[in-house]
Amino acid sequence: MNRRSLCLGIVLLALAPLALAADPPAVPASAVAAAGVPWSALTPAQQQLLAPKAQGWDTLRPERQQALARGAARWLSMSETERGAARERFRAWQRVPEGRRALVRQRWEQFQALPEEQKAVVRENFRAYMRLPPQVRLELRRRWINASPQERRQMLQELRQRRRPPR
Repeated sequence: MNRRSLCLGIVLLALAPLALAADPPAVPASAVAAAGVPWSALTPAQQQLLAPKAQGWDTLRPERQQALARGAARWLSMSETERGAARERFRAWQRVPEGRRALVRQRWEQFQALPEEQKAVVRENFRAYMRLPPQVRLELRRRWINASPQERRQMLQELRQRRRPPR
């Protein structure tokens, strides 16, 4: 994942709630009642992959256990080419400053809290953006970065008006 794509993802996730003019519901992570994954429920291959976590597995939050189990299953299902690409994305993520990573995580949680219809709109907007020529994307990013909060609101309002179906 290159830096430009990461920055674009951050911007798009930051814009999602604003572009859709809806506040995501405030559901604290602690309110999620999730069941943990017992170590014995993992496959031998997952256990081998997650061996560094074995000692403290029972002390991990249930959400973390579930995420690790899903991640291990996904990793085991990947081809070597896919694993190489995943390693590179991980290295790129590690190079991102911690403050920016925290912002990306926060935006991701906001995106995840959106209703499915709004997620679909955000995804389609992202696909449309990625179909633009690189120079157009650079110009749009430059305009957004240099815009004041009022100018950004105006840009979003114009975008929403252009996307409204005729009555």
